[in-house]
Amino acid sequence: MINPTIEESLRLSFLNSKRITVLTGAGVSAESGIPTFRGSEGYWTVGSKNYHPQEIATYAMFGKMRHEVWKWYLYRLGVCRSAKPNPGHLAIVEMEQILEDRFTLITQNVDGLHIRAGNSQKKTYQIHGNIDYMRCDKFCSMTIYPIPDDIPLISRGDDLSGKDWQLLSCPGCGCPTRPHVLLWDESYNEEYYRFHSALKVAEETDLLFIVGTTGATNLPNQIVTQVLYQGGTVIDLNIEKTRFSEMALSSNQGFFWQSPSGEALPQIAEILKRTPF
Repeated sequence: MINPTIEESLRLSFLNSKRITVLTGAGVSAESGIPTFRGSEGYWTVGSKNYHPQEIATYAMFGKMRHEVWKWYLYRLGVCRSAKPNPGHLAIVEMEQILEDRFTLITQNVDGLHIRAGNSQKKTYQIHGNIDYMRCDKFCSMTIYPIPDDIPLISRGDDLSGKDWQLLSCPGCGCPTRPHVLLWDESYNEEYYRFHSALKVAEETDLLFIVGTTGATNLPNQIVTQVLYQGGTVIDLNIEKTRFSEMALSSNQGFFWQSPSGEALPQIAEILKRTPF
């Protein structure tokens, strides 16, 4: 049962906010069984060496071991496709349906679960890309292509056939493709990752929900800082305190709600339903 004080605070925040934004991270997807890949489950073994995600998921490594990086992402793709949206994802869909043009979802997750749950492409800014897609590594165009259905979703140690690798060629020019994800040694941009659009949304946001993220990357930090700068309310939902928790507590009517997102977000959606606009 939600604390009555928190419920009243949320109701007032909903009523007083013209723009409401939800910023999500790996914690939301972890409740669907997708590992964060920062622990041992994220290692990728090549020969006798284990590579951490921060090593394997870089453009520098892609240039040296293109096939191994692709295989790691195809393994991850299989993990993501086997997962299903959880109650937290579905509650965010309800928020969009109720708030309509007042709502924006900004997600660091590349698993596509928000879209599969029912959030719209238009209002969902996938600032780290989407693992279901690929694009030309030689920039023949800015087109983003779905990874072909015929590509096998591999397990650790599996390889691809020559025909499979051919399917991962650019449909436009025939050159190699790359996963449509932001790699560790790359920078945000507008064309692929909605960098400027996300910051513009932050400038307009009166109420920001931070869900399941620790703030380890640059753009989410800029978003939170911008909302705080203009006097917005920040609410942090997480299973443990992060740097964002203290930032939320410093905001107007903001707070830290220690809870799995799959439990907290449905309660927030229910309060939103009962709020007269």
